[in-house]
Amino acid sequence: MPAKLLRCRVVPALFLLCIFPIAAMAGSTPSYVVTNDDSPGFFPVSATFYGVGSTGLLTLDKFVTLTGSGIAGGYFNANRVVALNSSNNQCIFASAAANGEITGISVSTLEIGGSATGSSSDTGLSNGVGLAVNNQYLYAGYTDSSNIGTFQVQSGCSLTFISDVATTGLQGGFISGMKIHGNMMVVTYGDGSIESFNIANGPPVPNGDQQNSTAYNTSQGASYPNGVDITQDGHFAIFGDTATSNSIEVSDISSGKLAATVAYNVGAQINSSNIMLSPDETLLYIANTQGDALTAAFFNATTGALTPGCTSNNLKAYGTAWSYLAGIATETNTGTGGMIYAAEFGLKSSIAMIQVASANGKCTLTESTKSPVFDPDSQGLLSITSFPPRSF
Repeated sequence: MPAKLLRCRVVPALFLLCIFPIAAMAGSTPSYVVTNDDSPGFFPVSATFYGVGSTGLLTLDKFVTLTGSGIAGGYFNANRVVALNSSNNQCIFASAAANGEITGISVSTLEIGGSATGSSSDTGLSNGVGLAVNNQYLYAGYTDSSNIGTFQVQSGCSLTFISDVATTGLQGGFISGMKIHGNMMVVTYGDGSIESFNIANGPPVPNGDQQNSTAYNTSQGASYPNGVDITQDGHFAIFGDTATSNSIEVSDISSGKLAATVAYNVGAQINSSNIMLSPDETLLYIANTQGDALTAAFFNATTGALTPGCTSNNLKAYGTAWSYLAGIATETNTGTGGMIYAAEFGLKSSIAMIQVASANGKCTLTESTKSPVFDPDSQGLLSITSFPPRSF
């Protein structure tokens, strides 16, 4: 079964808060941070769009109401909202855990372009529905069935369901994290095992490399790969572990299959379930999901090696307004990413805004004096993304 450490849930607040959307400036290139609010029960699921200012600060722009309801919890690293920026489609896709429906939103209009569901078992009431997308296909990881659903991306941000592929981890874990690069999809199962698939023809085909990670084996099951990212050249897959340490694992995938992972401990913080490479690949950002800080480790994109970098101070309102850190996004697609954003899970969910500086082998992470920005439509924020998204 998936590690209990991965899951979190809160009871929704019994009030309804309404905010009028602020119109985006006409004629400007859209730049957003977008949430999947994952609202449970009788609250409809929504995606909240925050405009990104010139200094990286966020301003609430618009709520977009989706079909279905959420669960205000689940796997930290299952990305419930993803962005697509292709020549003919600029979209945000968000999932609803209760019925598994996936909705596409046009970035140009902030209106719904279409929605789709998979098969009857394709839902995420247990731990949500994670997403990954490229120019042609969207993939959905359903935590109730452990199916990976494949959808054709259509014009106008609509979707057409193609098929399911059944998956399971070596210890019986269900699909957790997913990342795609070129013709490869890399997944984690939340039970210590990882696997890759060939997606050249759309639906995933196993590459025959399913394995337990090195840290899982050496820690006697106390470390589980969950978050996953892939380098721009497709040479390395990087895994963030749910563990009682700041554990990161790296696999060489240049052969087209996963090699045995190399494990690194990159600091004193706890839990590394959510990770993201900076646009220039010099830093790996780590949301210490069972702590109150963000960590950055130095990454060597040539060798795949990681070395300790820096950790922020305790983020504001931890333990009073929010309980866990989760999804990560960046302000820009160049350099170290500008402002770093991190989802803060709680009854008063919010997004932390953290400034990064890096030079001469040293870095700092400093929370903005304007941080955090409140997400009034969420009682359990786990997933955020930025638009335009990182290019890889």
